[in-house]
Amino acid sequence: MVTATALEAELLALAGSVPDPELPVLTLEELGVLRAVHLTDTGAVEVELTPTYTGCPAVEAMSTDIERILREHGVREVTVRTVLTPAWSTDDITAEGRRKLREFGIAPPRVRQAGGQVPLTLGPTRTTGSEAVSEAVSEAVSAAASGGESEGEHAAVHCPHCGSADTELLSRFSSTACKALRRCLACREPFDHFKEL
Repeated sequence: MVTATALEAELLALAGSVPDPELPVLTLEELGVLRAVHLTDTGAVEVELTPTYTGCPAVEAMSTDIERILREHGVREVTVRTVLTPAWSTDDITAEGRRKLREFGIAPPRVRQAGGQVPLTLGPTRTTGSEAVSEAVSEAVSAAASGGESEGEHAAVHCPHCGSADTELLSRFSSTACKALRRCLACREPFDHFKEL
């Protein structure tokens, strides 16, 4: 692995300060989609960007905004490349990004289980917090049986408004494909949940 130069680190910080076009409360650095910035021998800058999912419509806007901010800081030639490996996951969102999502009224993605896998269950379209807790207990039992650790306490989606785990899924998709629409059964407020990927 090649260590970034001081100038590359500075350019990475500049590119990372660009707000996400779909979630402007987060920067590209906080979202974790900015992978690297390389300075070529000719003085050109190459930026590596990983979309949250293949075909994400925001990539073009992200690329344009990165090019703009780097050119405003004196970089003449900027190329933004889409890099699909390693794939982006919600684990790439920084702690600061998760905090900002919560403050903005969006439930951040849940923490992955110890094995690095996101549990997938197919079932009814409406799921409540108690059903999520039941699933978490089942996952904890499975993890204990296999010798792994479980993060079952993180399985429930907590309301970003009041903190209650008693929430229900209203729609698997919300304002963007990466969010689901939920409602808190305690405070009755609807909220987006950034889905785990």
